[in-house]
Amino acid sequence: MGPSQAQLAYDQLAEVYKTSNPRSETIYNAATEVLPGGNTRSVLFYHPYPLSMKSAEGSRLKDVDGHDYVDFLGEYTAGLYGHSEQIIINAITEAAKKGLSFGSQHEGESVLAALVGNRFPSIDLLRFTNSGTEATLMAISAAKAYTGKKKVLVFDGAYHGGAFTFKGGKSSPVNAPHEYLIAKFNDLDSVKALMQANGNAGHVACILVEPMIGSGGAIPGERAFLEGLRKAATASDAVLIFDEVMTSRMHQGGGIQSQLPSDLRPDITTLGKYIGGGMSFGAFGGKRAIMELFDPRRPNALSHAGTFNNNVLTMSAGRAGLEEVFTPRRAARLHDRGEALRRTLQRLSHGTLMKVTGYGSIMCFHFTQTALEKIRSPGDLSEDDKVLSGVFHLFMLANGYYVARRGFVALSLALQEDELEAFTRTVQDFLQSHSQLLSLNQLEKDRARL
Repeated sequence: MGPSQAQLAYDQLAEVYKTSNPRSETIYNAATEVLPGGNTRSVLFYHPYPLSMKSAEGSRLKDVDGHDYVDFLGEYTAGLYGHSEQIIINAITEAAKKGLSFGSQHEGESVLAALVGNRFPSIDLLRFTNSGTEATLMAISAAKAYTGKKKVLVFDGAYHGGAFTFKGGKSSPVNAPHEYLIAKFNDLDSVKALMQANGNAGHVACILVEPMIGSGGAIPGERAFLEGLRKAATASDAVLIFDEVMTSRMHQGGGIQSQLPSDLRPDITTLGKYIGGGMSFGAFGGKRAIMELFDPRRPNALSHAGTFNNNVLTMSAGRAGLEEVFTPRRAARLHDRGEALRRTLQRLSHGTLMKVTGYGSIMCFHFTQTALEKIRSPGDLSEDDKVLSGVFHLFMLANGYYVARRGFVALSLALQEDELEAFTRTVQDFLQSHSQLLSLNQLEKDRARL
C-alpha cells in the first residue's frame, strides 16, 4: 500500500518549496539550536519548515529568499491594519519620542479605555493586559471571585489563549489548572446536561465561549445558542464570558455581541489582537459590579499587576487605530467584503471536498466530506483531511498568497479589491488543477488504499 494521491501531491509541492526557500531552511536549522524545534510560537510551525520573513509593507510580505506574498493571514486577526498604516506608525513614533516606559499612570490608558467602551456597551469598566491569554486568565479569576464558585464551562475545540486549549473533549496539559466542564459548541442540550450534573450549576462560576470558534475552524455560534447561554448563565448565577479576541472586529467594530439584544449580552468580554494597533494587547471588562472587585480603593480588592498593561506604545497605537483608522464605517465595509468573498469561495467550491466556513472578515478552508451546513462544531471537522490542507497551503504560497497551514484567513484593511479578486482566481486555479483530489469520492478511495 503506497501513499495516497493527496500525499503524493503534497510531497511534490514540498520538494518545490524546499528548492525555492533555501535561506529560510538555513535560518530554521539555526533556530533549532536555541529554540525547541526552532520554534517559540507553535502555530507558526509547519512541514517541511516555516518561511522566514524579513520585511512587510501594506498588505505585502517579503521573505528572506526574495519572494513576495499578499498577506491573507493578517497575523491571525491581529494584523487588521496591515503592516505599515502611517497613522499608527506616526502615533508610535511620537509616543516613543516622549519615553518608552513611565512606570506610572498616564492619560493614554483612560482615553483608549473609553474608546473601547464606546464600541462595547456591555463593558462598564475594563482593565488592560498584554494578551488575550492574560485577559482570559483574569476574566475567569474575576468570575470565580464574584460568584464564589469554581468550575468553568467551556467548549470542545475552543481556544482562549496559550493556557486555554480544548480539543477532543480534553483540556491541554499546559492549561491553567481550573476545573473545566467541556460542552459541545452550538449544542444547548450538552450545556444543560453539564449544568444539571453539577448541582444545577451550583458549582459553575462561568460559561466561557467564543461567539465564533476561531482556531477550531471559524465556526459561528448560532444566535439561538448564544442567547441560550445567556439565559442558562442567568438562571444559574454564573458569569457569561464572551471571548471576542478575534471577533471584536465584526460588524461596526462592536463584535458579534453587537447583534444580540442588550439584555442577552455577556457579563464579561475579553479582547486582544488588533485593538492594540499592532502592539501587544489584551483587555477584559464588563459589568461594574464585577469589575469593581479590582478597584484598589476597596478593602481586599483583587490584585491585577502587569508591567506593560498600560505601556505607552500600545495605548498610543490603539487610540490612533480606533479614533482615526478603524471607524465604524470602515469596520462595516470590511465585514461586508469578507462576507462577499466567503460566499464567492463557497460557490466555487460547491460539490468538492473544500468547504469554507467563517463570518465577516474571518474564514477557514477545510477539506472534508461533511456538508457545509452540517459543520456546527469543531467535532464535525474530525474527518478534515490535513494532507489536503497542506497541499492547499503550499499551493497558495507558491502562488504568492500567505495563509495559515490550517487554512485560516483574516482580511486586513490594507487589502485592495484587485488583491481579493486575484486571490479568488488563485483558489479557483487550485480547485481546477486538483479537481481529482478534491472529488467527493477521492477521500474514500485514498482511505481504501490505506
